[in-house]
Amino acid sequence: MNQKTILNISGMHCASCAANIENALKKKEGIKSANVNFASEKLYLEFDSVEISIARIKKIIEKLGYGAAEETFEEEMRDHRKEARAQEIKKLKKRFIFALIFSLPVIYMVMGEMAGLPMPIIFENYGTVIQFALASAVIVSCFNIWTSGFKNLLRLAPDMDSLIFIGTAVAYFYSLTVSILTFSGAKIEAHLYYESAALILVFISLGKYLEAITKGRTSEAIKKLIGLQPKEATIIKNNEEIKILISEVKVGDIILVRPGEKIPVDGIVIDGYSGVDEKAITGESIPVEKKKNDEVIGATINKTGVLKFTATRVGKDTMLAQIIKIVEEAMGSKAPIQLLADKVSFYFVPFVIGIAIFVFIIWLLLGQPLAFALTVFVAVLIIACPCALGLATPTAVMMGAGLAAKNGILIKNGKALEIARDLDIVIFDKTGTLTKGEPNVTDVVKIKNDIGENLVLQIAASAEKNSEHPLAQAIVNKAKEEKTDLSEVKNFQAIPGYGIAADLENKKILFGTRKLMADNQIDPNAIEEKMIALEDQGKTAMILAVEKEIVGIIAVADMLKDYSKEAVEMLHKMGKKVAIITGDNKRVGQAIARQVGIDKVLAEVLPQEKSAEIKKLQSEGNTVAMVGDGINDAPALAQADLGIALGSGTDIAMETGEIVLIKDDLRDVVAAIDLSKYTLNKIKQNLFWAFFYNIIGIPVAAGILYPFTGWLLNPALAAAAMAFSSVSVVSNSLLMKSYKPQITIRAAGN
Repeated sequence: MNQKTILNISGMHCASCAANIENALKKKEGIKSANVNFASEKLYLEFDSVEISIARIKKIIEKLGYGAAEETFEEEMRDHRKEARAQEIKKLKKRFIFALIFSLPVIYMVMGEMAGLPMPIIFENYGTVIQFALASAVIVSCFNIWTSGFKNLLRLAPDMDSLIFIGTAVAYFYSLTVSILTFSGAKIEAHLYYESAALILVFISLGKYLEAITKGRTSEAIKKLIGLQPKEATIIKNNEEIKILISEVKVGDIILVRPGEKIPVDGIVIDGYSGVDEKAITGESIPVEKKKNDEVIGATINKTGVLKFTATRVGKDTMLAQIIKIVEEAMGSKAPIQLLADKVSFYFVPFVIGIAIFVFIIWLLLGQPLAFALTVFVAVLIIACPCALGLATPTAVMMGAGLAAKNGILIKNGKALEIARDLDIVIFDKTGTLTKGEPNVTDVVKIKNDIGENLVLQIAASAEKNSEHPLAQAIVNKAKEEKTDLSEVKNFQAIPGYGIAADLENKKILFGTRKLMADNQIDPNAIEEKMIALEDQGKTAMILAVEKEIVGIIAVADMLKDYSKEAVEMLHKMGKKVAIITGDNKRVGQAIARQVGIDKVLAEVLPQEKSAEIKKLQSEGNTVAMVGDGINDAPALAQADLGIALGSGTDIAMETGEIVLIKDDLRDVVAAIDLSKYTLNKIKQNLFWAFFYNIIGIPVAAGILYPFTGWLLNPALAAAAMAFSSVSVVSNSLLMKSYKPQITIRAAGN
């Protein structure tokens, strides 16, 4: 049985750690997928619980030297890890300050002598001993880097810590050997590298401290979402108001919310009237009116009146909890572009060790002294940075998913970000997507003089009252408005895409399309002119036949959604083609297309045929997005390269489509595409700088410039450059906070 879970991973030091965990798990039977997000320190796991247990998975991770822990919903919703993150940052800060204090005298001794600064007598007499003692103190303060790096070397799974361990250990023990030989009376001319060992660890400590701070900021979107939920709720029990913790609220509880208070959970209003600010969930700035029988969403703010409602979704089932789950999964997913970075990260550290050994041997063979070759060896090990590669994609995806969620757009995976940018054509379902899905009867046309318009409506409404189709509901509602009595029908049969059949007073009733008539040997040509006239106005015209004789036509129109035309115009500005797909005939589809400026009409398409139409467009070389309501359009959404599901409030179809739009504003389709493009550009920038840094840094550290300039990179400077490369990549992702869409999505006052 397939299960999904998220584990918090502790003890990771770089992207190689994440790659090691992923590769170890993927080799095990029962693991379907394993994605480790180095930036958020989480493992997103899909596994067969029959073949492998969570306990076994944890043991595999722990055997690699990392910690793994599940987190309950309650812990997650109160940001249980916030304190742990704060403690980690505090510990890293202390380690950096301790290492810096002990390294400063070493720096003064080495740099001061070169700069001709005055030297205290104690430094002149006992300089070597002091350097050894201070460097040792720095190593002790950062000893966990040494132990981690050494253990991973023994496991044949070297990581960033392994590079630091080798580099600093070589510098330290080489210097210690020279010091011992000097004290024993041997006459050797050799440079000491205590300051390199100390300074490397100082800069590494600073880099890890800054990285921890900046990494934490990339998950601010999740923290803000978690922070939306109130801590308490007021329930009414035995006519008394009782305050309870949010975790104690049960489905069916009656909840009271006063003006200015947050709505604690999802529910249905049973009493009261108010405006509710739903911006935190939907991104919509205008308060939404709520009255009896309306749905309310947890974490939104009651603005004006008092509301009393019944809790319908609590805990992990609330809209907010579902959004958090989707955003977290998106943050943990990988865009296809990341696969290259993952492969590089996995082989990177062994490759760097190989390069360092190679250049060390080459310089010795070229006649350079051991000290020179060691400097190059250490510099190559230290300047290499798999962390920047590992952070490039996840930090940008985390920021992009967070920005989208803030605006009522749920991007469910990294793949969606990449596809959205390359779309050729966007297909909109008509009913419920381009239109409001609330059709109204506009025309009732009699065909026979002995059957008037009221009787045509009565027969059609009687036949349709058992149907749940929106068009059927419109006809039944019209009959109710006209106070028409409805009759009971027998043998009701819904014919998807065509209409319905039923028996009324022992007479066979057919109501639906021309095709339905033709299939039942009824010729609709006599009323074709009337049908065309109605359809040219964008109305859906349906034929009513009694005992194989056409007696009337009922036309229904569905109003276009607000901003439908505006959304299509924006997509055209982006260079995208736009199509409409509908079960209506071509004439109705073309009338709608004319109103909103759509390029292509796919008409008379049955629900089960929609995916085939999309496949046909894909076979022509198009990258296709399908925008639908997420329920009856599920096959089409799955077939499309990118499925965009529209939802309204808590009825949102969370499981359908790679992108889910919480509110029914089609401009959010444009916003989602624009934000995806922006996020992918950030990923590419990050990867470019991460690759560029290593492509330039490693040859420079290897001494490529020495024959031309006589300059050699100091290992301490290499450590500083390495430390800040990761921080610069994360900082570039953090700049996404200032994102402004290139196309104005929501003008002021709308």
